[in-house]
Amino acid sequence: MATKLAALIVLAAFLAGPAASEGASICFNGWLRLPTYDPVLCRPAPDVQTRQRRPAPSGSGLTSGYYNTRCPSAEKIVTDAVKKAVDANPGIGAGLIRLFFHDCFVRGCDGSVLLNTTNSKNSDTEREGPPNQNSLRGFEVIDEAKAAIEATCPDTVSCADIVAYAARDASYFLSDRKINIQMPGGRYDGRESFSNETDQLPGPFSNLTALQGSFAAKGLTSDDMVTLSGAHTIGRARCSFFSTRFSEMEPTLAAKLRAQCSNDNNNVNQDDVTPDVLDKQYYQNVVDKKVLFTSDAVLNSTETITQVTENANMAGAWERKFEKAMETMGKIGVKTIGNQQGAEIRKVCWRVNN
Repeated sequence: MATKLAALIVLAAFLAGPAASEGASICFNGWLRLPTYDPVLCRPAPDVQTRQRRPAPSGSGLTSGYYNTRCPSAEKIVTDAVKKAVDANPGIGAGLIRLFFHDCFVRGCDGSVLLNTTNSKNSDTEREGPPNQNSLRGFEVIDEAKAAIEATCPDTVSCADIVAYAARDASYFLSDRKINIQMPGGRYDGRESFSNETDQLPGPFSNLTALQGSFAAKGLTSDDMVTLSGAHTIGRARCSFFSTRFSEMEPTLAAKLRAQCSNDNNNVNQDDVTPDVLDKQYYQNVVDKKVLFTSDAVLNSTETITQVTENANMAGAWERKFEKAMETMGKIGVKTIGNQQGAEIRKVCWRVNN
């Protein structure tokens, strides 16, 4: 299954190019665009078929300053590792924010996205799922911070918390210190990870209903969805995810992207205006038809355009919403009582303990 998914995510755009796009099937919760319907890959993701929202994540057991007495240097170690990485390559900061999102939406914020060795001994982990394979970044930052923390406070700080803190710090540095997320700690690390469960992540081909359903399944609102989509103001995107949309984009940008996308596996900046800054430019791009993905363009709809316009025009409004939405997302499905939930504090972030 993992091999089939990995191959399709690379070939999807070629198979459903402009000539075949009219009859294309959007599958794997918006991650695959296929020329024909595949009953395995195109089945609806669990809990994403409806926009009925689950209760908001409570984050019970999480607290601010969780490591103040347990490991006082933990958060600073993470911050220093993130700053070094972002100073060298802002794209790694974008990758750390995405890593947090992709962790929390699958099995909750439990570090399962980091695993390639699991309790079940399977090799088809979340890292091999269509949304993640050969696209997630920032693992080396997590590993560096974890190694330094283990040398100071062994068996104390979870990889799940390191991922959360790293996303917090990346947001801070990429926003020129304008975004300050109050990220609590106390998560434990999960012991399982499966590639097929990554269909819970909303994809670039998702329509508005699918987006709202994906977020509702995690207890998040449509407003949370619009707010967190603003992270697409940084990072890069593979051409295969939007190369059928050029005719729908602002003409000058479309012409530039056509030239950059001579190969569907090429990557381009998601925000052509301020590509390395986490800011509200994304929302002006939505209004101006200068966004890449279908999942971005659909925010210019009657249901969501008011929030998009407010975020684009009101200084500081989006930053405050983003802080809160990231904190809320960090509470999804957390494990806070260790082995009673099949969880642990991993010694190494990419493998479970013995």
